[in-house]
Amino acid sequence: MANILRVHPENPQPRSIKAAIDALRKGGLIIYPTDSGYAIGWGMENHKAPKVVAQIKQIDAQHHFTMMCQNISQMTDFVLVDNVAFRLIKHHTPGAYTFILPATRKVPKKLHHQKRKTIGVRIADHAVVNALLEELGEPLMTSTLEFPDIDMYELDVDDIEMKVGNRVEVIIDAGYCEQDPSTVVDLSQGEVDIIRQGKGVIDFV
Repeated sequence: MANILRVHPENPQPRSIKAAIDALRKGGLIIYPTDSGYAIGWGMENHKAPKVVAQIKQIDAQHHFTMMCQNISQMTDFVLVDNVAFRLIKHHTPGAYTFILPATRKVPKKLHHQKRKTIGVRIADHAVVNALLEELGEPLMTSTLEFPDIDMYELDVDDIEMKVGNRVEVIIDAGYCEQDPSTVVDLSQGEVDIIRQGKGVIDFV
């Protein structure tokens, strides 16, 4: 079963954060809180993880996965950002937004959308996410945790442990986690296309 790590939501304990990243570096999956709900995280070199995540979420292989980044500077190593996209991202981050952009060659082929060569990127506004990324030193592959038979607005750690406790290595419990999905914005074609209106509101700048 998964190791449940209880951490402070604003000042997460370094030992627990290190334990989560150690599990991830060994090829494990972690469940962690973000500013838009619980997410599944894994390392970029873990090429088996997307298939397992797709099975957990009951989605197809062409689903857009996301790179959780620490800042825009780190993000631009992995996606192509034009001036319009840069201004929009800078204005809305950190926050509950996922931006779809063309992937650079630094992104392993198995991680970006196979047909479109794009990938989602996020900069979350959450202390636990920031601590994980600081310890990892690179982006964290991520996908929103969703179960078809559970209302995501009522999702809690007990539900997560019951559903996937035997398929992930670590579950981070930081107390209440608001379940309100990020707003997904496709910037890959040079225009602003809102794919999913979620928690974040887009201000055109």
